[in-house]
Amino acid sequence: MSASNAKVEDTTTTFTGWASTGSLPLKKFSYHPRPLGPKDIEIEITHCGICGSDVSTVTGGFGPLSTPCIAGHEIVGTVVKAGPTVFTRSATLSVLVALLIPAVTGGFADRLRVSSEYAYKIPSEIPPAEAAPPLCAGITTYTPLKHFGAGPGKRVGVMGIGGLGHLAIQWAAALKADEVVAISTSDNKREEAKKLGATKFVNSRNEEERKAARHSMDILLLTSNDKNTDWGELIDYVASHGTLVLLALPEIPTIAVPPSSLLMRHVSIAGSLTGGREITQEMLEFAAKHNVHPWITTMPMSDANTAVKLWLETIWCDVAESVVAIVVAVAGEPVMPARK
Repeated sequence: MSASNAKVEDTTTTFTGWASTGSLPLKKFSYHPRPLGPKDIEIEITHCGICGSDVSTVTGGFGPLSTPCIAGHEIVGTVVKAGPTVFTRSATLSVLVALLIPAVTGGFADRLRVSSEYAYKIPSEIPPAEAAPPLCAGITTYTPLKHFGAGPGKRVGVMGIGGLGHLAIQWAAALKADEVVAISTSDNKREEAKKLGATKFVNSRNEEERKAARHSMDILLLTSNDKNTDWGELIDYVASHGTLVLLALPEIPTIAVPPSSLLMRHVSIAGSLTGGREITQEMLEFAAKHNVHPWITTMPMSDANTAVKLWLETIWCDVAESVVAIVVAVAGEPVMPARK
């Protein structure tokens, strides 16, 4: 390797986290961070949420890993160092890191160096642990609701009541949509949906409920799907001139959409991934003002493997099917029940 291509490290300090080389379990891993740049901050991490993209990264779902990878992009902590051009030198900040995390730069660790452009000040009303999930699940659902005008005069549907959906329901209710309809494949989440702010609940496997909900939603957020998703059925929920918004990538490269469903009723299909800096800060302030919060379980960072396993069980276990965002925290943080 030539000198120009050599990796530059700050050998005066060492960060430690839980890394993967493409499979579980995660293993403790230490590394020297990059030198602190003029616009960089060093974060002492207190909490980091677990997201589906993190699990896909550490299990090789996004492709093989050539070097150990510390995942985690819903990061909360305190600034302990800052480059000379960073205005805020000491504050509690949450940090959003890109979804596809390269090498060893994630939040399942004790510290992180990152550009200050990824940092957002946490409103004082939001507990640090609750600030982590909104940085991904929160902004992923808040952005399309704002973009498509959720509010008075609009009927909003949310398909899937998990990490994304349980925040989407709260946003739609806080935005004062005329109706907030929660859609799930069973009755397990009916009461939870009402607590979150849903005005109606639809069990998609209940033919009577499904028929009653036909052509009724101006905006339908699809927060989960699989290879067996019936796209015609989903479009059937959408009102004429309404929009079906995809927030979760299907497991297959193409989807089969009945064209007559779109043409005859002027239904649109759109996609939305995340949001930029301005709307992310707006979302945090909105959450603080309207008491929108994730239902979370926290576990010590030393139990990162247990936390990832619990995330997998929560997502894929039809019996449990509980609404929960799992947050790994600093050593010594007690395990907390899901907030309800």
